[in-house]
Amino acid sequence: MIEFGASAARPLPVILLLDCSGSMAGEKIASVNAAIRELSAEMAASRQPQGEIHLCAIQFADRVEVGASTAARDWCAPTLTASGHTAMGGALDAVMKLLDDPERTPMRAYSPTVVLISDGVPTDDFDGPLARLLDHPRHAKMVRLAMAIGQDADEALLRRFIADPKVALVRATETARILDFFRWVTMSVQVRTQSRMPDAAPLVAPHLAHIPDDDLVY
Repeated sequence: MIEFGASAARPLPVILLLDCSGSMAGEKIASVNAAIRELSAEMAASRQPQGEIHLCAIQFADRVEVGASTAARDWCAPTLTASGHTAMGGALDAVMKLLDDPERTPMRAYSPTVVLISDGVPTDDFDGPLARLLDHPRHAKMVRLAMAIGQDADEALLRRFIADPKVALVRATETARILDFFRWVTMSVQVRTQSRMPDAAPLVAPHLAHIPDDDLVY
């Protein structure tokens, strides 16, 4: 006898691209660690029938390290350390490999939310990987968010990554803003899981995460 039950929730991937270069050492990396632990706990507690949040952290410094891609309730937030250079282009290539792997990103998955934070400039080729990412089949509905930490971050480059004039780049003028940014990410992803059409759900307004207008770059 065939039993009919509720279909499993579709995965909604959230990919974190985390700058772990040497310039992130100290208070910056400590604040990022605290923020992703909070994000992990909030997303693990989210239970919606439309979409199940899946998390993956991609760390980049001298090399790129791709963490496990799992349901948020099973995900363990990494503890980041900072050293080395800024292989940001390599991180974008890792995103595409992740999206093209049907075991890690099933075809039935919703379009991903990709989150990039950095306090500097790439030390590898960025233009080629960015062009390939923006040409990816999932690009049209992909949500890309970014935060520039400190004075040395290349805001123009991060705006190119976002590639949407309606989506703000968040500028972290103080480390407390890092936590606000990740709260904005969490709120926006949770809204997507609650929507009847997650791929078309609007972003949460940044001010709802207490991000002031002065820290938004369009």
